[in-house]
Amino acid sequence: MYGGGIKDDFRNAFNNPSGAPVQLIIVNVAAFVVLGLIQVFVDFSGAGSGTFDIQREFLGLPMHLNELVTRFWTPLTYMFVHDGFFHILFNMLFLYWFGRILVEYLGGAKVINIYILGGLFGGLLYVTIYPTVLQLLNPGVDITTVSPNLVGASAGVFAVVFGTATLVPNYTMFLLFIGPVKIKYIALFYVLSFMLQLSGPNSGGELAHIGGALMGFLYIRQLQKGSDWGAWIGSTIRFFKSFFVKQPKIKVTYKRGTSRRKTKDRAAAPRTSGKSGSTASQEEIDAILDKISERGYESLTKEEKQKLFNASKK
Repeated sequence: MYGGGIKDDFRNAFNNPSGAPVQLIIVNVAAFVVLGLIQVFVDFSGAGSGTFDIQREFLGLPMHLNELVTRFWTPLTYMFVHDGFFHILFNMLFLYWFGRILVEYLGGAKVINIYILGGLFGGLLYVTIYPTVLQLLNPGVDITTVSPNLVGASAGVFAVVFGTATLVPNYTMFLLFIGPVKIKYIALFYVLSFMLQLSGPNSGGELAHIGGALMGFLYIRQLQKGSDWGAWIGSTIRFFKSFFVKQPKIKVTYKRGTSRRKTKDRAAAPRTSGKSGSTASQEEIDAILDKISERGYESLTKEEKQKLFNASKK
């Protein structure tokens, strides 16, 4: 299972197939540092007259569709940009805590899938619903003159949080000053807080949070039915990786007389079933996930845990 301390997690992040939460954290922190240094340079150079925010103006998700067309990359970039230290700190802590749990059951690829899908869906709600909410909260204001840009990983992070709570609702976390709490209650607390703050100053951000949380729930429910909504994300990542990672060349050799002998050997070899104690079919994995959802991870047998772990590495 997913083990080791925080130091080992970060040291082996890109060598470990289960290191997805830390990989996402590293990308977010690197973006925060680089963009912060660029902002300092812009401010001191006077290029932005002290008012130009490069993160929001160039990488943030615009509310208006006409702006979104000219900044088509922002539905992806906004989820790796943060306003300040505490903004990124709390997002990354939640991503690490809940991401580690999700990796234990589904593997690293699914964590990246759910993070990206949550960010995209949260951004979609922001663009499509927030203008109406803003108009209702400010009846007399011409919203075409208002152009807030959304930044932050919260939609993707809360997709991970709610995805984890959907998969293993009875998993217990120990909270400071409170003690053991099942994560389904943590998720419920946050979704209620998002809804109660929809009329507040960060109503656009709260909409994105709700979108991410909803996607986390829907993604896991569909996964339990055998449908991975995020499969295209893994394919896209592998496609771009192929340009930077050299693939080993396959050398094919042929020796006269060996082909027929190998064919006879394969025919004589006993056939074994594809279902062994360490592998499982999709139906078995679905049954294990259902069991976790109903009775918790602790209810699994040693064999079921091994099957789930092996499946998460595929």
